[in-house]
Amino acid sequence: MGVVLWGAVAVLVAVVVALAGQSLVARLVPLHIRVSDNTAFGTIYAALYVLYALSLAFALFTVWGEYREAQRTTDTEADTVADLHHLAKQFPEPERHQIQDLTHSYAQAVIAKEWPLLGQGLASRRSPQAQALADELVETVEDFEPTTSAEQTHYTQALTLVQDFDDARELRLLESHQGIPTIMWVVLLVGGVLTISFTFFFGMESTWLHRTSIASLTVLVVLILFTINRIEYPFTGDIRVTPADFESALHRMEGD
Repeated sequence: MGVVLWGAVAVLVAVVVALAGQSLVARLVPLHIRVSDNTAFGTIYAALYVLYALSLAFALFTVWGEYREAQRTTDTEADTVADLHHLAKQFPEPERHQIQDLTHSYAQAVIAKEWPLLGQGLASRRSPQAQALADELVETVEDFEPTTSAEQTHYTQALTLVQDFDDARELRLLESHQGIPTIMWVVLLVGGVLTISFTFFFGMESTWLHRTSIASLTVLVVLILFTINRIEYPFTGDIRVTPADFESALHRMEGD
């Protein structure tokens, strides 16, 4: 089931439940009582929806920032791998061949082996093959001993690239399982239920207008919560960071 269909189902279920709750309250609490308490309810509700709106905005801002950061990290990692492959042409043999072979194999391993692990949300998202290639690549660059000034320059550049590569890899793996804390989800869900439920107790002469207002608020709240849920883990689900940067890097390496 696609992300759009899941979202539609979630919204529909939430709206049905909300309207059922409003109908129940309308039967249990007479209209004249609800109308007489509108002012008091409005004062409390104003504070409630402001606090909840701030919580929603903070959560959405946080997960979107993490999603964009995961995209940038992936791009950095892929670019450093491609740059190392290109820079290796300036190295003597056998280091030239070793570095180019390792960078090419690493990109292939990340695409074929590691990315599926990221998408499955497994506890261990680190491919042993990709990790072994990454370790060997770092070791190969660090162990190189330059003998000329030109080699020293290229070695310094390679050291910077390989350090950036190692940092980006570790950061990508860390970002793959960092989501919103559980307590934050409790606040979002409980706050959403309270914010919508409070509207049941307002007294409005027009039933259809009351129900339309409740349905509209429910749709908005559920859509935002659904969006937060779908992008909470940037490498999992229908909305996720793809290995397109690594595929592009692999294409660049094969064209060198």
